[in-house]
Amino acid sequence: MSLFLNIAQRNAVLQTMAQLVDAERTAILAANKKDMDAYNGEDIAMRDRLVVNDTKIEGMIESLFHLAKQEDPLGVERFQFTHENGMRVSNKTAPFGTVLIIYESRPDVTIEAAGIAFKSGNKILLKGGKESLQSNLALVKLWHRALSENQISNDWVTYLQFDRKQTQAYLEKPDQKIDLIVPRGGERLIAFVKQHATCPVIVSGRGNNFVFVDKDADQEMALDIIINGKTTKISACNALDKVLIDDNLPDKEKFTRQLISKLKESDVEILVDSGVSGFEGTSEITDEAVWFEEFLDYKIVLGGVKDLEETVAKINRYGGGHSASIITNNEEIADSFMNNVDTAAVYHNASTRFTDGGQFGLGGELAISTDKLHQRGPIGLQHLVTNKWYVKGNGQIR
Repeated sequence: MSLFLNIAQRNAVLQTMAQLVDAERTAILAANKKDMDAYNGEDIAMRDRLVVNDTKIEGMIESLFHLAKQEDPLGVERFQFTHENGMRVSNKTAPFGTVLIIYESRPDVTIEAAGIAFKSGNKILLKGGKESLQSNLALVKLWHRALSENQISNDWVTYLQFDRKQTQAYLEKPDQKIDLIVPRGGERLIAFVKQHATCPVIVSGRGNNFVFVDKDADQEMALDIIINGKTTKISACNALDKVLIDDNLPDKEKFTRQLISKLKESDVEILVDSGVSGFEGTSEITDEAVWFEEFLDYKIVLGGVKDLEETVAKINRYGGGHSASIITNNEEIADSFMNNVDTAAVYHNASTRFTDGGQFGLGGELAISTDKLHQRGPIGLQHLVTNKWYVKGNGQIR
C-alpha cells in the first residue's frame, strides 16, 4: 500500500463513493432494514441513530461531494523562517497515519467520519457496533469498490468485525501502528476505549448541555430555544439537558409555567430543584448526580440560580464541556457568560443544536471533541491533521 495518496486520488475516491451510495440506495436500505428488524432494545436514541432513510442517504452523498470539493488539508504551510545560517525552516500540515474510529449505532459515521479521515490522507480502521453491522458492511463494500475503481488498495479502509473481547485485545496490542483513536458513542464506550488504548484518544460525543435564562432575557425567544434544544433530536450530543432560570426573571412563575406546558406537549419528563419547585407536572430532584447526566431522552432538569456567578459555577461543575447558551438582551452579561463558561461552544441567544461541523461551516465532522487537545469542538477536515517540520540546508552543521 502506498504511504501517501495525492489530492487527485483522494478526491476521485470520494466522488466515486458518492456516486455508488446514490446508485446503491436500495441495497443500503435493505441492509439497514435487517439491522432495524434485529434491534429489540427500548433505547429510543439508539433507534434514532441506527435508522438509515432517504434523508440520511442524501446527507451521505452531499457530505462526500462536499469533501471532494474542499481544499487539500495536507501540506499547508503554517510557519516559515530562514535561519541565520541559511537553512530554510517551515512547518506544514501532515496526516496522522492510521485513524481508528470506534462507534456504536450510527451507520452514517461509516461515510461521513471515514470520508473526513480519508480526505485528510489517513488510513482508516472502522469498528462499528453490532446493532449496525449489516448497514456498515454494505457501506464498507462500497468503499472498497470506490477504491478498486480508482486502482487504490482496499487497505485504505478496513472494517474490524470484532466483539468486545477482541476489541479490548486489539486496543491493548494492535497488530499495526495506530496513530489516533476516535470513539463515537456514549460514556461507557469512551471510558472503555480510554482504559485500554495505547495511543492518543479524542474524547467525543458527551453532551449534558445547559441553557441559562438571564433576568434580561426575551422570554418568547427563551421558550423557542429551549423547546428546540430539547425536542428536535434527542439522540444528538448537542441536545439540551439542563435549564437554569434567573431568580430575578420578571414574572418567573408565569414563564416557568409556560415552559413546563410546552415541554409537556412533547411528553418531556421534568425534574426540578428547590429553586423551581411546586409546579404541577414536575418531580423534585432526589439525587444530585442527575446534574451530571446526559439524558438522550425526553427528560430535562429545570433549576433556579441567583446570579451569573452561580450559573457559571454550576455549568462548569456539572456540564459535559460540550455546549452552553445564554438567553439575554444584556451584551455585557452575555460576554461574561461566554468568556467564563468552560465548554467547547458557547452561545448567545441561539440553540445548542447548532454545535455541528456542517452548521459551523466545516462541511461535516469527524467528531465533536470535548477535550482541549489537539482540537476542541467539531473536528473538521482542516483539524484532522498533525504537522511536520521541513528543513532545507546545504551542509549546515551545529
